[in-house]
Amino acid sequence: MVTSKEQMLDATGLMCPMPLLKAKQALRQLQAGQILHVMASDAGSSRDIPVFVHRSGHTLQRSEEIDGIFHFWIAKGLE
Repeated sequence: MVTSKEQMLDATGLMCPMPLLKAKQALRQLQAGQILHVMASDAGSSRDIPVFVHRSGHTLQRSEEIDGIFHFWIAKGLE
């Protein structure tokens, strides 16, 4: 379920590095504390997105793989 505090980004079908670039772009539009739920099918996303989140001051609240789709819940940090 998507709440008003949560935005969804469906990057399934996109190849690396597009899921990461789309996530960066979407996070720029959010306010600190809002959640971005990213869905990606590219296996590189399972490595790239957590590293980006850690290095950029955001918080990876949760991640899981469901039926070959990687899901990431990212809380936007302060800029």
